[in-house]
Amino acid sequence: MDEKLKGDTTAEVERLRKVVCGLHAELVRNNLVAWTAGNVSGRVPGTDLFVIKPSGVPYDELTPESMVVCDLDGTPVDGDYAPSSDTAAHAYVYRHMPDVGGVVHTHSPYASAWAARGEPIPCVLTAMADEFGGEIPVGPFALIGGDDIGKAVVELLTGHRSPAVLMRNHGVFTVGASPRAAVKAAVMCEDVARTVHLARQLGEPLPIAQDDIDHLYDRYQNVYGQKGSR
Repeated sequence: MDEKLKGDTTAEVERLRKVVCGLHAELVRNNLVAWTAGNVSGRVPGTDLFVIKPSGVPYDELTPESMVVCDLDGTPVDGDYAPSSDTAAHAYVYRHMPDVGGVVHTHSPYASAWAARGEPIPCVLTAMADEFGGEIPVGPFALIGGDDIGKAVVELLTGHRSPAVLMRNHGVFTVGASPRAAVKAAVMCEDVARTVHLARQLGEPLPIAQDDIDHLYDRYQNVYGQKGSR
């Protein structure tokens, strides 16, 4: 075990391993992934570490113990498996977006179809205004394995209200204050991608005025739900 994993840090890592492992089941339950594709990671609070899914391990074989702990350079520091092939992208996001506590990647079908077209998803639903505060942007094509994807995610989402970005010809990356928030953004991204696609089969979707988007976003982020639950 690495020197970074001692005392209170070890307990927090074990807690997060359970959380991150459990959230992968949400990707399967919401039909966001196929076979072994996709991943969830979570930053270990108060440390320069994050926990991420192992590469190529089937979802029904994932356990908290199989999760891999990495430092913010993407180097594994604890675990028996090689980490996800997207680890460098996750690490780049954590290094450059200190408020991000969770990152998710999926190839969910409808959102990935928009990514294949290299087209942002326009904000034509109140649910989009609520969750994303506008359109879901699309990033450039980038090869898997290095930090080019992470660089694009950071560039696109810095100063943008959307927690989701479509990477051209690839799929979806989402961020959140926690791993659960990032998973929620991935679920909602696929939901609105599907609905807007269906709307386009019937005609051109109607845009929402920017003032109304701003109002809906503020209400959802600051008023909706129970106090302390956001």
